Amino acid sequence: MSVRSFIAAVERDVDALHSLVFRRGGEVVAEGAWHPYTLDTPHRLFSLSKSFTSTAAGYAVAEGLLDIDEPVAKYCDGRGDPRMLVRHLLTMTTGHVVEPQPSGEDWLERFLATPVEREPGTHWLYNTAATYALGAIVQRLTRQRLVDYLRPRLFDPLGFGPVTWERCPQGRDVAGWGLSARTHEVARFGQLYLHDPDGILPPGWAEQATRAQADNDDGGDLPDWNQGYGFQFWRCRHNAFRGDGAFGQFCVVIPDRDAVLAMTGGTTQMQRVLDLVWEHLLDDLAPSATGPLALPTVPGGPSNVEGRFVVTEPRRHRPGDWRPSHEHAPTIHAVTLAPGRVVIEDAFGTHEHPYAHDAWVPNGATAATGAWNGDAFTLRVAHVDGPFIRTYRCALRGDELVIDPSDNVSFGPTAYPRVRATRA
Repeated sequence: MSVRSFIAAVERDVDALHSLVFRRGGEVVAEGAWHPYTLDTPHRLFSLSKSFTSTAAGYAVAEGLLDIDEPVAKYCDGRGDPRMLVRHLLTMTTGHVVEPQPSGEDWLERFLATPVEREPGTHWLYNTAATYALGAIVQRLTRQRLVDYLRPRLFDPLGFGPVTWERCPQGRDVAGWGLSARTHEVARFGQLYLHDPDGILPPGWAEQATRAQADNDDGGDLPDWNQGYGFQFWRCRHNAFRGDGAFGQFCVVIPDRDAVLAMTGGTTQMQRVLDLVWEHLLDDLAPSATGPLALPTVPGGPSNVEGRFVVTEPRRHRPGDWRPSHEHAPTIHAVTLAPGRVVIEDAFGTHEHPYAHDAWVPNGATAATGAWNGDAFTLRVAHVDGPFIRTYRCALRGDELVIDPSDNVSFGPTAYPRVRATRA
């Protein structure tokens, strides 16, 4: 088995990966990105951000600012359940039965006011709000955003370029998600937790953070999600550990093979990705370099169809939704078709998408491919800073354009109501 066989299996069995960097013995032995994604573009990491927040907590402990065996209330003006320790935030054993949802203007206040049904430390529940609370405490103690606190301690020593972290209404980095970084940077982060000869991490933190601190076996059928949970790191089979984020953002560390695998993606099949890692990469002692990679384009051909089509009753966007516009349900106002170009007008503005039927055409933060088959047209738009690809399947019926939008992955529905537009 090899990197090449892993890639072939991924392309056959998995929705999509966007990039990978494979390190063994401290060196990069394989790397690649599926066009239109690149290794140079920061990719949204979602919950892989949690492992970076854990690292920030480790620095705060080492600098005497934070004690993980003190109550959360000590760092929150006496608010919150007095039984809950900072350690319980790190291990997601806060005692909540249902995960608190960040909402309102002060997410920390919402978390602290949520009743704790079980004794903290006795019940594991995946709890992004707990990570948010941990990050809020670290930012309060350091008087810095997480990105600024980690810059001289972690990001600069590892050679990170500019990174961004989404912020809550209070201006805090959201901690449990929201970090964007490049795949090589994620791989270097994993390498640090595997070997840290320069002492970049606080002494002993890597061992504490990556061993099983809590039992997370819920009896489910995802074997790499029930091997134990550390300080915002998952234990895996084969004595491995990882940070991961929704839709295929991975930092997998395999100490017994002296290996690190960083991946980004847009897939719903995260367990299948790990299955393929164990099948193809555990015994790959001399992996070959990856060749040119690309996501599939839309099959079909070009067209000379032109015209502007207007939607009489466009869907409205939800006020107050903090997500980027391309994660909202489509709010199409009008569509203009031209050879090699589609312009979509929606509630957020006007978006031009040059496309080709046999290639992805980059255009700033997006890339598109499209093709005609008779009177049917399909446009696929990838947002190259993250996992989301929106597909517009269109049928031209005289002066009417019927549009069926969908997404490859989503935290909600992936298919949206049909849109009808009339030639202007």
